[in-house]
This record gives sequence, structure tokens and C-alpha cells, in this order.
Amino acid sequence: MALFGRDLLPHRSTLSRFLAALDQSTVEALRTLFQRDLLARRPFPSLGGLFDRTGKQWLVIDVDGTRQAARQRALPQTEDLPSPQRRFDQVCAPGYQGRKRGEVVRTRTILLQTHTHQFLGTFGAAGNGDYRGDLRRAAQVISSYATKLEFPTASILVRLDGLYGDAAPLLDVLSTGLGVITRSRAYHLLDLEIVQQRLVRAPDHVSTHPESGMTRALYDCVSVPLTPAGPEVRLVIATHAATGSAPAVGTERDGMIYELFVSTLPSPAFTASDVLDLYLHRGSFETVLADEDDEQESDRWYSHTPCGQEFAQILAQWVWNLRLELGQALSPYELRTTEFAPARAVEPVHMCESAELGQGPAFSTRAPAAYGPPQWARPSFTHGFPGSAFTPQPDGTLRCPANHPLYLQERRPERDGSLRVLYAARIGHCRSWTAAAHSVKKAALRSNRDG
Repeated sequence: MALFGRDLLPHRSTLSRFLAALDQSTVEALRTLFQRDLLARRPFPSLGGLFDRTGKQWLVIDVDGTRQAARQRALPQTEDLPSPQRRFDQVCAPGYQGRKRGEVVRTRTILLQTHTHQFLGTFGAAGNGDYRGDLRRAAQVISSYATKLEFPTASILVRLDGLYGDAAPLLDVLSTGLGVITRSRAYHLLDLEIVQQRLVRAPDHVSTHPESGMTRALYDCVSVPLTPAGPEVRLVIATHAATGSAPAVGTERDGMIYELFVSTLPSPAFTASDVLDLYLHRGSFETVLADEDDEQESDRWYSHTPCGQEFAQILAQWVWNLRLELGQALSPYELRTTEFAPARAVEPVHMCESAELGQGPAFSTRAPAAYGPPQWARPSFTHGFPGSAFTPQPDGTLRCPANHPLYLQERRPERDGSLRVLYAARIGHCRSWTAAAHSVKKAALRSNRDG
């Protein structure tokens, strides 16, 4: 509608009759054309990507399932009335939505290229859907996408949510050669001896969330068998103290909450903190799906038939990709990439030889490092606080003028070779400070006006 105008669109009843006449072969033909057109168009100068600590490039593709509820009125059911017929009987079914039990839902699985924000496909079904079947189809689309772009399949990282945290769905993806990062529900892995031995030692890293302030201790198990027959995966265990209420995510044991994250990311290319940040922060791409719902309302009910509903949602994704291409043509910009740490060249350094022991020359690796005195950021055009107003703390945090902590969020390399260190504070602390400053400003304006 934003592109072509409302007066050129068909009437809703005409569109409904057209969508009701479609069959599954038509939907699959449209899906094939959509994916073929996606590979034929190159609106961005590059694919973007994620660069690990060794400089290797990865592509992250998010596979997420969304549910749309259809609310239905309660109908009287007596012997003198015919059996009720509802319009959503074909396209929806009873399923878990976390709301009223009388609602029926439809689930669709969405594939999103997280760097270009292009959609790769959608698969829908009534009720809770066939999540394993949709995941297998999604893996085939991703593998074809990587092959056509001549990108290594092993460098494609598929991000999954907790719905796919069991061993069976992960085996379906791993069999295709794709990389995986997901939140696991296989808490029996905590009982493995190799995991128990790791948990009794000190954690590899302590991570603090910049918004909530939650502190997690991270334990990195590089090689853990996913099933007794394999394969071996990387398991990152995040622990924090339990509160009085039951945990929404994770399992509680002996007063501690354990969260499991399974991945195939290599170490030390990704540290345990990198894995957690990629999944929770830098890898959270639900905001793109929220923008899609706000701008296009893709989950609206286009049709009362399964084929018609999925046909319309494929078209919605096609229009979204077209809008991205038109925006790039109107205002071109370089695609943003993510780099956890700059890859440094490693130079061999000869060490002393020991003639008595008869040892040959040994080598060690040492990365060149050069540091200068830090320079505080200047006040912005909004007349905010300068960087010098924040006091460094021994634990690496900062203290703002209101005596609230700021946590290290990102180390960003600049074009001139310098390193910009960014800190973040909890939004609740800033909101209360902003409200107080705004009240003082209003009082000052009122006194000036009265005086």
C-alpha cells in the first residue's frame, strides 16, 4: 500500500476469494520464485557478516517461530442447534499461546539474514505447527543460499531459540554441516562427569548485563557429547544465584540457576562471553520482526485457508526485501559488520635455548600491542556530561555523577587505529535522573517566567 497506493489494491473480498482458490503447489511455486529472486538481486555491496577473534567471517541466520492468535467468541451448543462452524477451522488449531485457552493459533517459522535484514523464507502450520519439519526445510533453504553465494556452509551460523533446544532438532541441523548456536533444554548434560569436573573449578568469565545488571558466571566446556553416540558440541553454562520465585529460564539446583547454551563455535575464536553476547545481545533480532509487524502486519489474517495465508505471507516477505532494495538505491550505505575483537597479526618470537638440556629453539607467540593514555569523550551537542565526569572503579566499571555504575559494553576500533571503549548504564537509573533533571529545568523556567 505504501508503494502503489490504496486505490490500486483489490477489495478485501476479492483478495479473499483469490487466496481461497490457491493450492499447495501454487504456494511452493511462489516460494521457489521468491528464493530465486532473492539470490538474483544484490542490493547490498556485501553480505555483511560477523568476524571472530581470528578474523574469520561468519554469516548469522536467525530461525524463529512466531504465533498469531485468533480470538473466537463462545457459541451456544444445544441439541436444537447445528454444530458450530468457524472460519478459522482450516488455518488455525488449538495451541499454546500463553493467553486464554479458548484461542486458536497459527505458527510460522521465519528465516532472517541478520546482517542485511532480508527474509529467506517462511513456513506456516495450524496450531503449534511441525517445528522439526519446518526446521529441516529451513536448513535446506539456508544450505542452498550458501551454495548459490559460494559461501562455506560451515561458516553459516544458525541461531535458534529454546524451542529447538533438544538434541533431535539440533541433529537435524548439524547433519547439514551448518553451524548452530541455541539455548539448550537438555539439562541432563549437567550430570555428565566432564561437566561436573568443570563446574567445581573457577569460571572462565563473569558477565554483567548492562541493562538488568544481572551477573552470570560462565563455564566453558569445549567438547561435550550431545548424545551418547555423539556428536560433540560446545557447551557454555551460565550460572547466577536463585531468587525467591521460580526461574523463567533455566533450571535451579542447590540455590543456583543454570542456563545452557549449545554451539559449534570454535574456541578461542569465540570466548564464552562472546557466545553469550552473540545469543542474548548482538544476536537478538526480534526487533526486526517487530518492525515487520508494525510496518506490514505480516501476521494479520489474509485468508481462512492455509494455502492462502501462507501465500500472502510469502508476498509480504518479498515486499519487505523489495523495500530494502529501494531504500538502498535511494540512500546507499555500507553494510554494517560485527567484530568482537580486531584480528591481530601474530609474530614468532625466539626464546632462549638451553644447551645443557639439548633442546632446540622454542617459539612463542606474542601479539604486538601499543597503548596510549586514554582520552575522555567531550560533551555532546545535547550538553550532556563529559567523559571526565565519570569516575573509574577498580573492577573496571565507571561511576556516574548520580553514583550509579556503568558497565563495559563494547570495544570499537576506529578508522584512525584508536580504540573507543563504550560503557552502558541501566535505563532505570538514567530514567530517574532524567526525570529529576527535567523537573529542575521546568522549575527554573517557571521561576524565570514568574520573575
